[in-house]
Amino acid sequence: YHDVGKMSNPTFFTENQTTSVNPHDELEPKESARIIINHVIHGIEIAKKHNLPDRLIDFIRTHHGTSLVFYFYNKEKQRLEGTDEEVNPEDFRYPGPEPFSKETAILMMSDSVEAASKSLKEPTATLIDNFVEKIIDKQMDEGQFLNADITFKEIQIIKKVLKRKLKNIYHLRIEYPE
Repeated sequence: YHDVGKMSNPTFFTENQTTSVNPHDELEPKESARIIINHVIHGIEIAKKHNLPDRLIDFIRTHHGTSLVFYFYNKEKQRLEGTDEEVNPEDFRYPGPEPFSKETAILMMSDSVEAASKSLKEPTATLIDNFVEKIIDKQMDEGQFLNADITFKEIQIIKKVLKRKLKNIYHLRIEYPE
């Protein structure tokens, strides 16, 4: 249910693009970020309209925390390079709140890793390990899990599980040192 809000504009999300046409190509980065961010707001509205439990709505509300829509943030920075204009990160930030339970934190980690993994071209076991570490460490550095009552040890276990799952998806064998 966490992505139910994508139903409002499904073709603006890569998992729903079946052709090479990307509607974001015609938009300014700030407008694209607004559409992406709004899937959370629309998801909450849809869930409330259909009387879904508040606990489920918590997952919709927190699955991106207060993170940046980084791709479009960077695109806007590049667009404004060489001008006097500056990018306001708040225009590219999800409204939050940050995850506030172990379960909502796990969803944030899993969703981010799964979505980003689609960009991997020729994954290796080492690449996947580093990839998962980088994504979740960034979330930790941003303080996304500070309210989630989740331990560092539990986050390490989640990383291990996500690495194993991605390696299974890509049918990779474990690399043994020589």
